[in-house]
Amino acid sequence: MEVIFWLVFGVIASAVLIKFVHHKPSESRLKILGYALIIAALIYVLFAVLASNLVWIGIESLGVLLYGAFFVLSKSRSSNLLAVGWLLHPVWDVGLHLSGSGSIVAPEWYVVMCISFDITVACYLLAQARVGKIA
Repeated sequence: MEVIFWLVFGVIASAVLIKFVHHKPSESRLKILGYALIIAALIYVLFAVLASNLVWIGIESLGVLLYGAFFVLSKSRSSNLLAVGWLLHPVWDVGLHLSGSGSIVAPEWYVVMCISFDITVACYLLAQARVGKIA
């Protein structure tokens, strides 16, 4: 039951972000959602710092670079790359933090919430691209 709560909370939190960006110009939406993806990755760095785990600080920092690259590439190529970044972030969540050794740095509730948050934002981006509202 707790997992369902955090999944729902992630959808609600992402809905707040989506509501905030939805009526902004396309370029602003992409910029805000790109920075949000970087922040989502940075939160894991914060967890690693709080755990005083230098190895995981390094691993999570690589994640920030990876997801930042999706944002940077999406600016010059396609918003779909930003959506791909958001869709790949749950793989990071599950592979490293839910079922992997990264569970020592990130709390399970956050990982679960992040999964639904990420997928919801990705679906929003893909839907907006499909109807031509985002380049």
